[in-house]
Amino acid sequence: MTDITMIMAVLVAVVLIIVVYFFARFFPIGLWISALASGVKIKISILIGMRFRRIAPGDIVKPLIKATKAGLDININEMEAHLLAGGRLNMVIDALIAAQAANIDLSFESCRAIDLAGRDVLDAVKTSVNPKVIETPTVAAVAKDGIELRAKARVTVRTNLEQLVGGAGEETILARVGEGIVTTIGSSDTHKEVLENPDRISMTVLNKGLSEGTAYKILSIDIADVDVGRNVGAQLQMDQAEADRRIAQAKAEERRAMAVAKEQENIAYVQEMRARVVEAEAEVPRAMAEALRSGKMGVMDYYRLQNVEADTKMRDAIAGTGAPAAGESEIGAGK
Repeated sequence: MTDITMIMAVLVAVVLIIVVYFFARFFPIGLWISALASGVKIKISILIGMRFRRIAPGDIVKPLIKATKAGLDININEMEAHLLAGGRLNMVIDALIAAQAANIDLSFESCRAIDLAGRDVLDAVKTSVNPKVIETPTVAAVAKDGIELRAKARVTVRTNLEQLVGGAGEETILARVGEGIVTTIGSSDTHKEVLENPDRISMTVLNKGLSEGTAYKILSIDIADVDVGRNVGAQLQMDQAEADRRIAQAKAEERRAMAVAKEQENIAYVQEMRARVVEAEAEVPRAMAEALRSGKMGVMDYYRLQNVEADTKMRDAIAGTGAPAAGESEIGAGK
């Protein structure tokens, strides 16, 4: 009987522990007491309902206590809706408290919209109170005299809370400032004008209204550094001269190739003509022999021709023009 009593006692204790656990799980008494102690009047049934809506009561009660202590009047249903929508409720409450401390008119609805848009609403409020400096990357531009200048600017901006939803971010500000730098340097007659008056860049950029449509208001643009880069104009002229030289060289090579081809053609033509002359001269002895056989040419005619040839050779020798080394003509060779 004693053993049965002990078993029953253990079972009762286990049941009680389970009941207490589920009671504490679904009935956050400690959180409810903390809320009442902080001056936040919230029903226990609302906390239990949060459990069934898959909301951790602490994620609502703790920001609500913080807002109540700061004197903010926020509806608990709106807080739940923002949390269920994936918002960062604790950051929104911190942003509202910071805005209230800085006398910035900012509603809970505006904060919700900014947070759900993916913006850091707390950082936006801080930047609205304490402007931040954005440094642009080095922007290179060429003045009209062909000298490249490299400029870097520091842009002081303050968050425009009214345009934070749907407004462009820092990338747009940097792109517009870079465009203004390129425009100012490119429109300068000489690079010395920019070096002497770098504030021209600031004035040109500010006059363009670069903050329009962005989430920021530009307070000032300061040129941090201006360096002289390459002589782009001279480099372009050198490149053009090199290109012209290569074109002229190519044309000269083309003309030379044509001249060589023409010369080779002339040599071939001369060789062909010489071959024809040699071929024709080889036919002379045969023709004379045929003329002698057929009686068209007499022996005396042949001797006279030989005398004329000998006389020509003698005149050439006297004149120094040179005679055939063999001392005989092709006609004599055919005898």
